[in-house]
Amino acid sequence: MPATTEETIQSLAAIGNLQVTAGAPLASYTRFGIGGPAAILAESARVESFMEALGAARASGMPVAVIGGGTNLIVADEGFPGVVLRFRSDRIVAAENRVTADAGAELDALVDCTVERGLAGLQTLARIPGWVGGAVYGNAGAYGHSISETVSRVTYTDGRQVATLTQEGCEFRYRESVFKRRKNWIILSVELLLAEADPGELRRTAAEIRELRDRKFPPVMKCAGSIFKNLVLAESPRAAAQAPEAVVREGKAPAAWFLEQVGAKGMAIGGARVADYHANLIYNAGGGTARELVELIAELKSRVREQFGIELEEEVQYVGFEERLK
Repeated sequence: MPATTEETIQSLAAIGNLQVTAGAPLASYTRFGIGGPAAILAESARVESFMEALGAARASGMPVAVIGGGTNLIVADEGFPGVVLRFRSDRIVAAENRVTADAGAELDALVDCTVERGLAGLQTLARIPGWVGGAVYGNAGAYGHSISETVSRVTYTDGRQVATLTQEGCEFRYRESVFKRRKNWIILSVELLLAEADPGELRRTAAEIRELRDRKFPPVMKCAGSIFKNLVLAESPRAAAQAPEAVVREGKAPAAWFLEQVGAKGMAIGGARVADYHANLIYNAGGGTARELVELIAELKSRVREQFGIELEEEVQYVGFEERLK
């Protein structure tokens, strides 16, 4: 029989260097600003404490979810009826052309660190919100480059032991990694190997990209950036056959092009709205709910499927929806 919430809270509270909160409002931990409470939220910046909490949470029999910065997260309006864990260590250490960043570090802070040291490889990721762990998990990228290009190895835990994977072992693909399939493997840190470059040139590139992203995805906008993955033409013959050559970039057709053809721009369900200027940008215009957001995503997918025979895939992850979205 699963432990009660009170029993699990007592078990977690006995762990050192662990912050435990009952009924934590998860909307405060996501960029959409949407979602109900977690029965229990447990956070730590220490590996040992986090692993002990992960073990205790799993042993409790309650549902368990691990989240990071919440940038690409849609939390159900009902919240999550179990234990939500966050590993918050934000350490960034640089030595020559190697940089190690813990999963809880801000990705933009890591970009700044490498740029100022004259280390190339992450400058095009400037202003992508969220934490480093999430960036590795989803192989974040922009403007033709992804974080996987610089990854040397990733340290993770399955809750019982700490292990490492090489870049090859991470099985990176476009917006994918082995961690998306092995959700019980929790990223703790990443070691990056970067090339030396002119700091001034890197600063200029990063500044230009930040300006572009701030126009497209204003920092105050309650959104996850692009909702859907672009379509890799080598993996999607239908996209390859229907997307105009003029819109194809680096072997990918933008999901935004297909969405625009089905009238996505400006669509809204309640407080969930598609931007007037970008068909692949959904945001919380105010008072939006997870149900409205999910319904809007489903409607967009349905329209593209009906007109083009293509199944769009979200970049966002879901918490608290259980099986009904799978």
